[in-house]
This record gives sequence, structure tokens and C-alpha cells, in this order.
Amino acid sequence: MSEIKQNVWYSKDHEWAEIVDANTIRVGISYFAQSQLGDIVFVELPEIGLSVKDSESLGTIESVKTVSDVFSPVAGTVTKVNSDLLDQPELVNNEPYGQGWMVELEVEGGAEAAVAGLLTGDEYKAYTEE
Repeated sequence: MSEIKQNVWYSKDHEWAEIVDANTIRVGISYFAQSQLGDIVFVELPEIGLSVKDSESLGTIESVKTVSDVFSPVAGTVTKVNSDLLDQPELVNNEPYGQGWMVELEVEGGAEAAVAGLLTGDEYKAYTEE
């Protein structure tokens, strides 16, 4: 059974976005995504200061099965990366919504507006069951 948090928003690329404060979004991959990838063995994170557009690559995740891009669910500027993942990539498997987060982005126009086009937990659940 896939774990889906209700207080975050989801992209159709299986990234989640959580509002940290008025202008900051925390991003990671969903439980569904990490379970499809299998055991995560390496995470490549972007540089702080990188500006990304919605759906642009933030880095890659390598598992025992494949290498996948991580896409930004919103446009913004990288203000923080989870450097713990460099030594402990398995955190993405163990706690995809907790210690397995990947980056924080500063967004223009406010965090609420930035996530407005993403899926709610219920919508994402229906999407993954299709």
C-alpha cells in the first residue's frame, strides 16, 4: 500500500511539495516513486542558487534498478539541499516525506499560489491507482 500524505501536494512526475513558510517549498519524491525505484543507492542534488522552472530537473536518483531525474514540481530558486542524502541515500526509501526530502525552493508569488496547480493527496491517490 502506498503512503500518501494529505498535507503535501503532488506532481504527476511523483514529486511532492510541502509548504514550509510563505515563500518556501520543500520537495521530495513520493512513497509511490521510491517504491517503484527500489533501493536508492545515490542521490545527485542541485547547487544552492540554481533557478528552476516547473518540471525542470533538480537532479537524479540512482537505484539498483535505474537512474531517474527528479523534476521540480514548482518554479523557484534552490535555497537548501538535504546533504544527508549524499552519505545516506537510503533515507529516501526509509522516510520519503521526512528525512528523505531533497531540496527547498524559494518561490515567487507565495507558496500557496505555487502549489495551486498540483494534485492534492486524494487526487494523487486516484492518479496512482489508474
